[in-house]
Amino acid sequence: MNDIKQEDQPRGGRRRGEVLEQAILQAAWEELGEAGYARLTMEGIAVRAQTNKTALYRRWPNKAKIVAAAIKKHMPKTTLAAPDSGDLRTDMLQLFQSFARPLQGLGAETIHGLLVDYHGDDLIALLPKIMPPKTGGKLNAIMGTILENAEKRGEVRLDRIPERVILLPLDLFRYELLTTHEPVSDETVTGIIDDIFLPLVRLR
Repeated sequence: MNDIKQEDQPRGGRRRGEVLEQAILQAAWEELGEAGYARLTMEGIAVRAQTNKTALYRRWPNKAKIVAAAIKKHMPKTTLAAPDSGDLRTDMLQLFQSFARPLQGLGAETIHGLLVDYHGDDLIALLPKIMPPKTGGKLNAIMGTILENAEKRGEVRLDRIPERVILLPLDLFRYELLTTHEPVSDETVTGIIDDIFLPLVRLR
């Protein structure tokens, strides 16, 4: 009982609610950067946040969920916008590298640990800043804009491109992430665009 009553009592004064939660997420982010995912512990986060493990477990049941929450809070936002470089290949590379680079910044150890502990689809659903939804919404509009611009330049004909082909690059990106448990490399992104997508959509 004493542990529960004092869970919000750090050495510098009493914190509750949002203030304590933000301190814990900041501590989790710092611990992830210093210790890495494999060596990160709930105890280490609690010590850094100057609270105790009860405060953590009341909000997050395990380290995977607290790390996912810290990533959502602290990672830079991915700006979802349609590139317009004047070239379909360049536009596609820029768009998909905007997904890949934040994951690369997290590193293979963190991605692997989260995907093993959290389960792939659930993790991706928690990272909207990094991975947009598989279908619908803004990503479809962005892909449509990119292809409309390409059609104006004479690179493609939209009436010859099935919707499943439009969504194929994102499907392959997700497949790579979920099967390798590692960030998707720039080389893999380039391969998806050059070897698979562009041959399917470009006018011959």
